[in-house]
Amino acid sequence: MEAAVGGHGYARGLVFGSVGDEGSALAYGVEAQRYDGPWTDIDEDVGKSNLFLRLSGALGGGRAQLTAMAYDNEWNAPDQIPQRAVDAGLIDRFGSIDPTLGGTTERRSLSAGWQGPLAGGDFVADAYAIDYAFELWSNFTYFLDDPVGGDQFRQFDERNTTGWSLSDTWTLGRADVRAGAQYRRDDIEHVGLSRTRERAFVAAVRDDAVDEKSLSLFVDGEYRFGERLRAYAGLRYDDYDFEVRALQPENSGDASDDAISAKASLAYRAGDAVELYASWGEGLHSNDARGTTIVLDPLTGLPADRVDPLVASRGEELGARLYFSERLHATLALWRLDLDSELVFVGDAGNTEASRPSRRDGVELGVYWFGGERWRAELEASYTDARFGGDDPAGDEIPGAIPLVVSGGVSVDLGRGWSGAAHVRHFGAYPLIEDASIESDGSTLVNLRLAKRFDRWLATLDVLNALDADDHDIDYFYASRLLGEPAEGVEDVHFHPFESRALRLSLRYEF
Repeated sequence: MEAAVGGHGYARGLVFGSVGDEGSALAYGVEAQRYDGPWTDIDEDVGKSNLFLRLSGALGGGRAQLTAMAYDNEWNAPDQIPQRAVDAGLIDRFGSIDPTLGGTTERRSLSAGWQGPLAGGDFVADAYAIDYAFELWSNFTYFLDDPVGGDQFRQFDERNTTGWSLSDTWTLGRADVRAGAQYRRDDIEHVGLSRTRERAFVAAVRDDAVDEKSLSLFVDGEYRFGERLRAYAGLRYDDYDFEVRALQPENSGDASDDAISAKASLAYRAGDAVELYASWGEGLHSNDARGTTIVLDPLTGLPADRVDPLVASRGEELGARLYFSERLHATLALWRLDLDSELVFVGDAGNTEASRPSRRDGVELGVYWFGGERWRAELEASYTDARFGGDDPAGDEIPGAIPLVVSGGVSVDLGRGWSGAAHVRHFGAYPLIEDASIESDGSTLVNLRLAKRFDRWLATLDVLNALDADDHDIDYFYASRLLGEPAEGVEDVHFHPFESRALRLSLRYEF
């Protein structure tokens, strides 16, 4: 059981636990949360609740489980704001241009699984059903498209998702071999966008029904050549079918696609302190089903290009795991990822679009120190060079792709039940447009924690954004229009700020 309160109207209650034994058990969790935020023009008024129930027990020589979950949330949103409005004093960094934005979402799910011996192997089966609804009111461009009523719009999604997965794993001498299948269906009753004003309906832009099905078959395995060398290989087949029934009949239609993906890796233990590995693999992501059948742009009525249903990717990685001692571990990896089409956020439309092929080259380092029973520290850093492929006068930088990410933390047992921790996260500057002539400033966030244990009680004090940094969570660059500005709008950085320093106190009791 846990209760927490904090600045900006934060309150949270949580009850979790389990009853039963190894034969059968019921795990449960209930959470409720409220939060207003530091905003000057709105109360964020977050109202979030979670429910978790899981019944597990022995069944048919294996173990089965049945899980039910429910999630509800509603909120008001400050959303991203234009830098020029803050510079001119129209609003402060916690202000809003449109104070009527926000959203609601709810999700109900039921899943079941069984694991046990079958057909000479270790068999795993899962099935699930999800009922999902989502509404989001946004306004990225303010008065650019509609200089009188404003550009607010509502995105909505109502769907039922069902699926299952089956796999069996056999040990054959030095090899472990697994084969299986996965299936998923998204029955989307309504997905689309409408124009709104203060959350009231103005006009429909899209209101479509989509039926999306996917079936996957896979086989993979690991072979151990000896104590030092092992190899992994896998093969996967994916088949997707889309059926779209659009508000604009011209955009209705059916589409399908399939793909075969392969992957392989080698791991070699060069010594007691060093393990080296090399990996290669293919993958994919699916585009929005509506883009696979589109003919006319719903906003402009002009002809629109269709996108490929499935987009392929390829990746390679070379790495090392280093065990200098029981107290010092490290990992190092060099990697590359190629995408046949990049998904890029379009700020003035509030969505993502399929764009050019891209390549990312990166290096990642992790260092972990265990200083006896009292101290522990970690440092993780990554650097990525992300570029579009091909020649384009606009440039080859990928907007929003962060080159440098560094995080680190230290925790200490202070004795007599006291403990402390500090964590820092840094995002380096990143391009906001393709030629990198405009970049974000990057951001650094520091959080602190002090805790005291009293038998079954644990009291924790968190200091969020301990240095009260005024950096940005996210930056975008696009054109928007404030009242009184030219009809074509003004290109500007739009950002969402770090929330100001806040204290949170929680008290936990363990039964």
